[in-house]
Amino acid sequence: MSIEFSPLIPLLYIALLAAASALLAALGLWQRVRGAILRTLALGALCLALLNPVVLQMERQPLDSVVAVVVDRSQSQSEPGRTAMSDAALARLKVQLDRLPRLDVRVIEVGNDAYSQNPSTQLFTALSAALEDVPTSRIAGSIMITDGQIHDIPQNAAALGFNAPVHGLITGSPEEIDRRVSLVNAPRFGIVGEQQEISYRVDDDGRDGSPVTEVTVRLNGAFYSRELAPVGTIVQLYIDVENAGDNIVELQVEPVEGEVSLTNNRAVIVLDGIRENLRVLLVSGEPHSGERAWRNLLKSDTSVDLVHFTILRPPEKQDGTPIDELSLIAFPTRELFVEKISQFDLIVFDRYQRRGVLPVLYYDYIAQYVEDGGALLIAAGPEHAGRDSIANTPLAPVLPAIPTGDITETGFYPRLSDTGRKHPVTRDLPGSALEPPQWGRWFRAVDVNAPEESTVLDGPDGKPLLILNRVGEGRVAMLMSDHGWLWARGFEGGGPHVALYRRIAHWLMKEPALEEETLRADSTGNLLTISRQTMSDEAPQAIVTTPSGKRITLPLTQTADGLFEAELAVEENGLFDVENGDRRTLVHVGALNAPEFAATVSSTKLLAPLAAETGGLVKRLSSGDGDVSIPTIVPIKGVPRASADRLFLKMTSETELTGVNRLPLFAGFFGLALLFLMLGSTWYREGR
Repeated sequence: MSIEFSPLIPLLYIALLAAASALLAALGLWQRVRGAILRTLALGALCLALLNPVVLQMERQPLDSVVAVVVDRSQSQSEPGRTAMSDAALARLKVQLDRLPRLDVRVIEVGNDAYSQNPSTQLFTALSAALEDVPTSRIAGSIMITDGQIHDIPQNAAALGFNAPVHGLITGSPEEIDRRVSLVNAPRFGIVGEQQEISYRVDDDGRDGSPVTEVTVRLNGAFYSRELAPVGTIVQLYIDVENAGDNIVELQVEPVEGEVSLTNNRAVIVLDGIRENLRVLLVSGEPHSGERAWRNLLKSDTSVDLVHFTILRPPEKQDGTPIDELSLIAFPTRELFVEKISQFDLIVFDRYQRRGVLPVLYYDYIAQYVEDGGALLIAAGPEHAGRDSIANTPLAPVLPAIPTGDITETGFYPRLSDTGRKHPVTRDLPGSALEPPQWGRWFRAVDVNAPEESTVLDGPDGKPLLILNRVGEGRVAMLMSDHGWLWARGFEGGGPHVALYRRIAHWLMKEPALEEETLRADSTGNLLTISRQTMSDEAPQAIVTTPSGKRITLPLTQTADGLFEAELAVEENGLFDVENGDRRTLVHVGALNAPEFAATVSSTKLLAPLAAETGGLVKRLSSGDGDVSIPTIVPIKGVPRASADRLFLKMTSETELTGVNRLPLFAGFFGLALLFLMLGSTWYREGR
């Protein structure tokens, strides 16, 4: 209840009237005028009536206190025993809280963000978001049902943003154990063909384990080595970077009986293999129009170190000019093809023919180089159909096509063969989708006999034009025309010579993206994309093994010739194993070695300091017998204090205004009667 004034006339006039009344009252009292006191009271009553005092009576309703129940539904809580314990605890909490008057219960279930690149348990972030519309004076506290592995615990109570107790009800058992492997130092990049050092550590949580355990190392899904690792000690591992692109290194530690989770028994490192500058040897048999196209392509690639020789003066050309007067250098055949041949990633013979420059034995060295993993490209011209063709040398056994001796000279469009429509080198060449292809014609091709499955481009009358083949550990490509330069010059609109030449060269040098049979898996947020490149007409179903061990069968849909894809929305973070036929790959969803999987043993230690500072309680839901027990919830006024067996909630004293009653003191007959009484008393006193 309170009193306020609602003046009937402006305050200035009331103030002038009050001043005049006070002056008259003072003068009357000084002169001892009869009835001065009554006149003063009458004038005061008049001024008070003009001020119009009003009695306000406010009606208020007590406000509810808000308590937040935060339930941890992160991946570390997905173990069936913990899930059941959380559900039972939540049900019992609701029963107790529903019995308390003036309590607003907010239940917040917090899982891992499927789109997060660093999955972790963010309970306090969710708590802050849920209470942002609640005044801090109304917050009674928070009760968290969790395994205790929380990754955003504030450093102190002041950082909470409210003054109320934080309680923790911990799932799991105090006897839990877990073995995990974690990375200490893992490089992001590695040079292909060199070793990279990786540091890791194996820890046993909740147990005194054996001093040494076994760690299995896999590289790109294949067994690499088995290591003995001392528990709790940093161990160094040396990995050979096998290929360009992603090299997935997987560490798997032997499990122990009864451990909480097997998810963190594996750690994965993705090494991005980077090739040092590729060394290419280009040998042109003679100057010709197409020579510059190959040279310009290889020189424009910053990752290629090019060594180029053009035979300007073959041995049979004898014009009597002394060697020391010619601006030529001798072709270093022995240095290139004997001493340093293994240092080249690719050898290109561009319109080269057997003219006595290379001894016959050297062709055998080149063939052995291919068998051992080297790459050879034959860019043929008319000379390849002649008697001096390099197909008539010891190099013949590694060549996928042998010339018939004929040359076709007519205008034709290079076309994709049935194999070429599926092969990643030629599948999506710009202009190949239309008929005729949207590129210029060529006018010469060397006729050869080649297996159909190796031909990716057809020439005139469907004859082989581009042949790609594997020989031993190496690869060979044969382009049976020297008119590719017409595309480079823009003849009849030109053509995709850069794309074609570059893909041929990179396929020969084993670029992973151009392999005929590959299985790739990529993740974007929580979407897993599986892509299978194959030369077959169909692809088998993919089998996806999740981090928790669940197996999912997924059909692949053809999206292009030789390309099959599928997408899968996943709910887990971690390492996924994808199999398709005889192919297998690994993909990691979420951050590598994320906090969510670093430690999975339930703990009361992380939350205890904050709970103690706020007057809260941290207690396990079960002592190990499986029975879930909830401490008694006690609402209190004032500052909560810590207790060993009670959950105190700080009840608010805030109220809500629901109505106001107004009672004017000088309104109606009461005010009028009072004024008449005072004036009558004055007249009465003066009349005596």
